[in-house]
Amino acid sequence: MKNHNVIVYSTPTCPYCVYAKDYFKSKGVYFVDIDVSRDRAKGEEMVRKSGQMGVPVIDIDGNILVGFQPNEFDKLLK
Repeated sequence: MKNHNVIVYSTPTCPYCVYAKDYFKSKGVYFVDIDVSRDRAKGEEMVRKSGQMGVPVIDIDGNILVGFQPNEFDKLLK
């Protein structure tokens, strides 16, 4: 599988964040997990990228997805 730049903006209490991270792990996709509840600057970065306050926000090679969308993840990771 090609290397991808994957960032997961998440919070510890978000079940869909856990689903997304578990999904990437199951596919062997390396990702950076950013806890926006602990890093205000990264939270602001997430909002700038997505226009959304909710998590998870997933950045795959500059493509922004909001929420747990495994079919879309797969399309971008091919």
